[in-house]
Amino acid sequence: MSKFDNKSVMPRYFIIAVIFTIIGFAIIGKAMYIMTAEKDYWMKVASRLKRDSVSVKPNRGNILSCDGQLMASSIPEYKIYMDFEAGGLKKDSMWNDSIDLICEGLHRIFPQKSVEDFKRDLEKGHKKMSRCWPIWPYRIDYNTYMEVKQLPIFCQSIYRGGFYHVEFNARKRPFGSLAQRTVGDMFGAKDSARCGLELAYDSILRGYNGITQRRKVLNKFLNITVTPPIDGADIVTTIDVNMQDLAERAVIDELREINGDLGVAILMEVKTGDVKAIVNMTKCIDGEYREVKNNAVADLREPGSVFKTASMLVALDDGVVDTMVTVDTGCGIYKMHGRDMKDHNWRRGGYQVISLPRILEVSSNIGVSRIIDEHYGSNPEKFVKGIYRTGLASDLKIPLVGATKPRIRMPQKNSRGQWLNWSKTALPWMSIGYETQIPPISTVTFYNAIANDGIMMRPRFVKKIVKNGETLMEFPTEQVMDRPIAKSATVKTMQTILEHVVSQGLGRPAGSKFFKVAGKTGTAQISQGAGGYKSGTVQYWLSFAGFFPADEPRYSCIVCLKKSGLPASGGGMSGKVFHHIAEGVMARHLKFDVNDAQDSLSIFIPDVKDGDMLAAHYVLDALGISSNVNWSGSYTTGNPIWGRANSTPQTVTLSSASIDKRVVPDVRGMGARDAVYLIEAAGMRVSVKGRGRVVSQSYAPGSAVMPGGRCELVLDN
Repeated sequence: MSKFDNKSVMPRYFIIAVIFTIIGFAIIGKAMYIMTAEKDYWMKVASRLKRDSVSVKPNRGNILSCDGQLMASSIPEYKIYMDFEAGGLKKDSMWNDSIDLICEGLHRIFPQKSVEDFKRDLEKGHKKMSRCWPIWPYRIDYNTYMEVKQLPIFCQSIYRGGFYHVEFNARKRPFGSLAQRTVGDMFGAKDSARCGLELAYDSILRGYNGITQRRKVLNKFLNITVTPPIDGADIVTTIDVNMQDLAERAVIDELREINGDLGVAILMEVKTGDVKAIVNMTKCIDGEYREVKNNAVADLREPGSVFKTASMLVALDDGVVDTMVTVDTGCGIYKMHGRDMKDHNWRRGGYQVISLPRILEVSSNIGVSRIIDEHYGSNPEKFVKGIYRTGLASDLKIPLVGATKPRIRMPQKNSRGQWLNWSKTALPWMSIGYETQIPPISTVTFYNAIANDGIMMRPRFVKKIVKNGETLMEFPTEQVMDRPIAKSATVKTMQTILEHVVSQGLGRPAGSKFFKVAGKTGTAQISQGAGGYKSGTVQYWLSFAGFFPADEPRYSCIVCLKKSGLPASGGGMSGKVFHHIAEGVMARHLKFDVNDAQDSLSIFIPDVKDGDMLAAHYVLDALGISSNVNWSGSYTTGNPIWGRANSTPQTVTLSSASIDKRVVPDVRGMGARDAVYLIEAAGMRVSVKGRGRVVSQSYAPGSAVMPGGRCELVLDN
């Protein structure tokens, strides 16, 4: 018979099953209640514990010079804050004990603000129990941040002390304002590009944001990276830091001397079109010169006489004139369709009859305008098309925001054959640099094409994009047009004429006695809008454009200066700046052969003093000079080997000599170090007079040593 009492046990199991069933239904009911009625509450709780898709900014790429020097780089900057709620009551008691030390430390780091001001400000934040009270209102660098972090309470963790920071990427230029408008600026608060290459290549420099999630674990936020940020790439520019500095100093020095308002200079490599230096200096209200606008690529100006080169190039290329043609410029004033055309020396009687090359050498307005008006007056479209053919009106596609293309007006007629935008005086004045608007970058590109045998290269500002030492993209040199700007013979002729402009014309101040320079001067009055050219004080646009060395061109350059009132000379002012830039640039490329420095007095074997022959042999061997060693001994011991040195034009003979410490050594011919060593090693004292090698000693060589005696050494070269 079974001992199991079924009647008493089964009711108990049933009760237990019912209880668990009720508990199960209660759990399911509670879950349903949380999912519906309390959904909003728990979603708010979850949002405090987890935050999805937090954007993480990448590091911005660097801007480098052509030789890899940093021109713009990103470094971290910090804004520092205090969370007065962190740390609880324990932190509050520490704060009251340390506030004076903290404020003294902050005053030491930021002396602009007194201890009392710091204490008053921080106590105000503590009273409000602010969670983001700014300790210092401005951004600070890493070193300053670490100094602040060493102060009491600030040195603790954010959850105990409450000190924390917000990090920013700050853009810094190691060379200061050098090429500032070309390199570009950043809006610091927005961390976005403002101008220059920073803006033009912003998408490459910026990189791509990453995504991270933040989860609260044990009362701390844990960052979990979902997508890492991709740092920006670096761009290598064509700017040469040394050439840029040279050009800026030359422009500023001349602006100060003439009290100029604006200065522009562009230095370009002939074969590649690489812009090695670009200067834009504007006189500010405080009298200092700064880069405010990239005038070199953005300013549309009437170029003045530097345009005459293009006019004569078109006439020569069309074959309507040659270098033998002459023009009667008269007394310097000529009636051109009812208006007076004047040469710069009209008060001195003009140039009379001169040839075409001489017209450019002396920059005769009458000579150029008469040639162009005579051959193109009835068909001005042909002349303007010829200007277009030279590439002077081409869109250079400059990769800088604000860059403009030249505006050279094409003549137009209506259906009745009447001019819509032209007059009889338009062509003569266009031929000498008025009636057109051309930025300096286009003018120097045109002169660069003449130097490059007619091949017009597009100005290049960026050579390549690199990242982590690898080249991602290269920007090859590029021609503006698929043909030369003129016939080869025409270009060669113009090269010669431009060289004569400098050697025997108005461009002499731009020349150099060390190498040949070619170029053209320009002086233009600046129109005052509705007031014309003569309202109030006359303003002048002074230019010099050219290339050097003229016989083997390597660089082209344009210098433009804006000033008010006379005197105003494109050759004497802009040409002077060109001269300084050209000589400074060429000086950096001088490489002399040592053979060129040889003369009858040249010394190639150094003068070796007597004394330690082991040291002498070591130096001579390092210099690659043969030395006949005439002694026995070991180098490995490192002990001095005393002896004599005899020099010949081809070699040095070293011989050893025995030293007897019982007699006074012969130290004549030795240097002071070796002589003093030997005399003192014999137990005597030494006094030295003069410099060079020992010529006499007070104790005769070979005499008995007098211990403690003083031996006087006289040295002479």
